[in-house]
Amino acid sequence: MTSENTWEPDENLDCPDLIADFEERKKKREAEKKRKQQNGMEETSAKRKKKVTDAKSAEDDNKPRGFDRGLQPERIIGATDSSGELMFLMKWKDSDEADLVPARQANVKCPQIVIAFYEERLTWHTHNDTEEEEKGKDESKS
Repeated sequence: MTSENTWEPDENLDCPDLIADFEERKKKREAEKKRKQQNGMEETSAKRKKKVTDAKSAEDDNKPRGFDRGLQPERIIGATDSSGELMFLMKWKDSDEADLVPARQANVKCPQIVIAFYEERLTWHTHNDTEEEEKGKDESKS
C-alpha cells in the first residue's frame, strides 16, 4: 500500500543488487535524456503544446464558420462589437457549437431571429414610470 511507503536509510536495506541495478538504469535514462537534448531531438513540453495548438488552429482555419456551415440559425445568444464590427453569437439548430457572425449578414439571412433578439432585450418605459421617477427625485430633494 502507498500509505506504508517510507524512505529507508541504506543500513536498513539488504538488497545491494537491486539498488545498484536501479541506480544504473537511472544513470542510463539521464545520459540518454542529456544526449537527446544535446542533439536537439527532445522537445520541451511548451514546444509540444505549441505544435498541438498550431495544428488545432490550422484545422479550425480550414473549417467553415458561421453561415458557411450551411446550418439553420436557431437564436442569437449574445452580441459584441469588440472587433470594431457588431457580431452576433449564433446558436445553430441541431448543433452544440455557436459561431460569431457579422450582424450585417444575420440582418439579411435571418431577420426574424435578429428582431427576436432585440425584442427580448427591450424595456419599455411608460409615461407613469417617468412621472414616478420625477416624483421620487422631488421627494428626495426635500
